[in-house]
Amino acid sequence: MSDTVAESPGSNTDLETPVMARLSTLDRFLPVWIIAAMAIGLLLGRLVPGLDDGLSKVEIGHVSLPIAIGLLLMMYPVLAKVRYSEIDRVTGDRKMLIASLLLNWIVGPALMFALAWLLLPDQAEYRTGLVIVGLARCIAMVLIWNELSCGDREAAAVLVAINSVFQIVAFAALGWFYLQVLPGWLGLSTTSADFSVWAIVLSVLVFLGIPLVAGFLTRTIGERAKGRSWYEGRFLPRIGPVALYGLLFTIVMLFALQGDAITSRPWDVVRIALPLLAYFAIMFGGSFFLGMRLRLGYAKTATLAFTATGNNFELAIAVAIGTFGVTSGQALAGVVGPLIEVPVLVGLVYVSLWAARRWFPGDPTVPARTTEGASR
Repeated sequence: MSDTVAESPGSNTDLETPVMARLSTLDRFLPVWIIAAMAIGLLLGRLVPGLDDGLSKVEIGHVSLPIAIGLLLMMYPVLAKVRYSEIDRVTGDRKMLIASLLLNWIVGPALMFALAWLLLPDQAEYRTGLVIVGLARCIAMVLIWNELSCGDREAAAVLVAINSVFQIVAFAALGWFYLQVLPGWLGLSTTSADFSVWAIVLSVLVFLGIPLVAGFLTRTIGERAKGRSWYEGRFLPRIGPVALYGLLFTIVMLFALQGDAITSRPWDVVRIALPLLAYFAIMFGGSFFLGMRLRLGYAKTATLAFTATGNNFELAIAVAIGTFGVTSGQALAGVVGPLIEVPVLVGLVYVSLWAARRWFPGDPTVPARTTEGASR
């Protein structure tokens, strides 16, 4: 994400420019840095007494201030890269929009509900926590995964915005349906939960609204003042690395905040991880295959798959803690979410790039082998 590759519609990747030799150490060894950030966070949370309490004292949108800062830093450069004048190219693609809505708000929650009951039939709290995770569609880190996989930036911005609106409108209703109505119909035990709609609205406004407005204004003012060539050729390369620094900082803070909870119950973490692993594999594989069948092209297929697979773990954790308590099993299930999601989705970025070369011959949005892993 160091913007060493020129911008273009679709994947925004110049297929002819050899860039591997110019990639920064941060770009080239990104998986290593992410694993290291997770390990550092876990060690800090385990070894530093009272660190989790200190990080939780100041919150924005029910999320710890350091994590909130990291998320905003992570999202701003990505949204500053979006060509907002080309958004109509995405909104006119009804196949992709309908597919995204179905995957995110029907298939995803239903799949997580099924896996939670199938693999955790004797763990009501963990099961409920996973259902909440399944309802929280991703509006933050998915932009990073889409960027790394050379997906369509404009499509990602539109789909994230749509998910944000549905999250505000539908989260509480779907929570009621999957925790009370559907289990009752199936003769299963039900769970009562009172979700704070205001907490959901605040989360969306802070973690999508602020960086989206900042990114839009930055591009608009920058292009008017200096022109698109300067903006994309000189300005974006300067702010591009901030997204990955923000990602790594967020991971360290997140795992430091929840490190003790994760390391003190390893067997429970393993049990919670199993349905999450199945969920990510099924959602990504199914979404990617659907994009291919709909002939969306590689860039939009990758965007469809990642926006359908990722979850808004910040919201899930906040809702679980606010509804059931910080020491509850539901909260632990939310905490385990990013522990599994981050390394799995990093791996799926490489799967996506591998599939691009083999299953999209002749597609102009397929990134060249030399651009893989670049932050562009």
